[in-house]
Amino acid sequence: MGETNLRDHLPERADVEARAAVLLEALPYIREFAGATVVVKYGGAAMTNPELKASFARDIALLKLVGMNPVVVHGGGPDISKYSERLGLDVNFVDGLRVTDEPTMELVKMVLIGKINKEIVAQLHVAGIEAVGLSGDDGRLIEATKATSPGGDLGFVGQVARINPDILGHLDQFVPVVASVGVDDDGQSYNINADTVAGALASALGARRVIFLTDVEGVYGDFADKSSLIAKCTLADVEAMLASESVDSGMIPKLSAVRDALTGGVEAAQIVDGRVPHSVIMELFTEQGLGTMVTAG
Repeated sequence: MGETNLRDHLPERADVEARAAVLLEALPYIREFAGATVVVKYGGAAMTNPELKASFARDIALLKLVGMNPVVVHGGGPDISKYSERLGLDVNFVDGLRVTDEPTMELVKMVLIGKINKEIVAQLHVAGIEAVGLSGDDGRLIEATKATSPGGDLGFVGQVARINPDILGHLDQFVPVVASVGVDDDGQSYNINADTVAGALASALGARRVIFLTDVEGVYGDFADKSSLIAKCTLADVEAMLASESVDSGMIPKLSAVRDALTGGVEAAQIVDGRVPHSVIMELFTEQGLGTMVTAG
């Protein structure tokens, strides 16, 4: 009787073989990326949906536990807008960048560093790994200068002047979680696009890969045609897309960051649909992947 009950609870042979096939497919990629640094820009639906939050945390935990060095970079635009409206602060954008006056900059730091950053750290702890939250002020990790735009004054919106990754060298046992806030020589904080920070940080760290989570499948040959997803392309293709001005406006910061990362020596950049559970490990550890991979040549 006991033996019969045990067999009733055993998985079907086909199911066992399918699970084994997934693990065997991942094995060479796990071996290949052992010891490698991977920068992951965390954003979009993956930051708001509870199931996707947990999925993302488990993916990063897996990368760390198999011997990789993941670094998470995040922004938090929707939360900043939500709290701005609650506090009666103006929400304005110029050329896709948030106009950041002094009160808004104070709010940006409170939301990005004080709220979102610590929530991500907590999620990673729940997933079984130790993480440390950082911003550009910590160890002058992200040195910034004021950004300019032909569309008007952006206030305290910054651009990356320099990345000082030395502080991360002291955090080998932790996963760094970096908020996209930089600082200048006078101690003034700046709000910086998180895609830009991810690309610059990947280059400065000599990362093997940089992954951008977004709310679309990847890069399209024609952004009006969702069947035109590009699985693989090169840096030259990205530069042509940016020069053509035919790219969807929301993809411009990501493609610009991809260009900067690859120009800075990163092996490959991947733009992935963060709405898909476990999209990070699916992109890294399977042959087909999910999104768009861009290589230098």
